[in-house]
Amino acid sequence: MKVTIADYPQLKLLCWSRSGAVEIEGEEALGLYENGWRFVDQDALSVAERELIDALCRRFGNGVFNG
Repeated sequence: MKVTIADYPQLKLLCWSRSGAVEIEGEEALGLYENGWRFVDQDALSVAERELIDALCRRFGNGVFNG
């Protein structure tokens, strides 16, 4: 599962150091959300981004978010 960074504003902020990166693997995206959760503006998460996080948790995190 590939995730397009630009489609998800909070993920894009977490990927600030990945210049030129367009897509990342879903498992890596989940790790970025979990490790950087304290930097995520949860009020600014769109419905689509929340759904992405939920889907990533189901697929790669056994339904658990460790943020």
